[in-house]
Amino acid sequence: MTAVGGVAGDIPATPHAESVGKPPLPKRVTDFARRNEERGWRSVAWVAVILPLAALVFAITVLAVKAAPVIGHNGWYFLYGRTWTYGNQGYGGGPGARFGAWAIIWGTIASSVIAILIALPLSIGAAFALTERMPTWISRPLGFTIEILAGIPSVVIGLWGILAFAPWLAKNVYPHIASVMPDVPVLRYFRSPTGSGEGLLSAGIVLALMIVPIITSTTRDLFTQVPPLPKEGASALGMTDWEVANKVTLPWVRSGIIGATVLGLGRALGETIAIAMIGGAALRIPSTIYLPFTTIAATILTQLDGQLANPQGVATLAELALVLAVISVAVNLVARLIVSRTGRVGAPVGGA
Repeated sequence: MTAVGGVAGDIPATPHAESVGKPPLPKRVTDFARRNEERGWRSVAWVAVILPLAALVFAITVLAVKAAPVIGHNGWYFLYGRTWTYGNQGYGGGPGARFGAWAIIWGTIASSVIAILIALPLSIGAAFALTERMPTWISRPLGFTIEILAGIPSVVIGLWGILAFAPWLAKNVYPHIASVMPDVPVLRYFRSPTGSGEGLLSAGIVLALMIVPIITSTTRDLFTQVPPLPKEGASALGMTDWEVANKVTLPWVRSGIIGATVLGLGRALGETIAIAMIGGAALRIPSTIYLPFTTIAATILTQLDGQLANPQGVATLAELALVLAVISVAVNLVARLIVSRTGRVGAPVGGA
């Protein structure tokens, strides 16, 4: 009897080596990726979490190392002193060399506070109008325009501010504000002289215009995520539009608005070019809100080039940058604390 494919009793032919060998390389790679998918995602997540923290620690460490030679020499006077002069060159701190950065720190905080006080209500109002009041055919292009404004370089805004906006304010707005302010200790800071446009208030307004797109875009996205049923229910209970916004919409996204505000505040604290152009680079606390001042970032920008040959000057500017980093980290920590204390789960209608 003959077997199919050969004589009966013959050993079946052995398949070719290719047919029983390893699978193709692409399939092996795919199988390996599938087997280690969970481990890979976990590793990527760890890297994504650790890398920003490592970058922050590295930056602060470098600043601390660079500033170490002068931290002891400057002492606590660096934080509260008002005299900033380089004196003689070198680490010795020759005659006349004193570094009091309080005016610079004060200018950084004051300009950022002014920017937030102006930008926050404008941003919330604009976001509310875009999501609740305007039809879609208007709100979409306006929202796109606001997002474009967030990407305009600060040097362009600074040039516009120093050439057009700040002089216009000094000529047409500041004199009227100064003329109606009573001569009392608190409001005396808003009286004359009003200056030529370079100053604290002009810089604060320009900073507000720079951070309004950031806060508005984020707040608008938050408003669109509020479920419609709580708002409709509040309206059915007889609440006005303002009460619906105040009791339902804003509490629902309160934590997100705080986060958006911190983003804008971070931009204001670290803004450099625009403040260097509009602020006036005065190393003193202005006698009125309209006069020149400076910030930490603007001071580093304007003075670093002239101090590259002076080790003490470079180290002092590094200490100034370290102070700015500490302020920024402190602001973010405070914001996180506020968010954790004000966060709400579920519908916040009627919340305190």
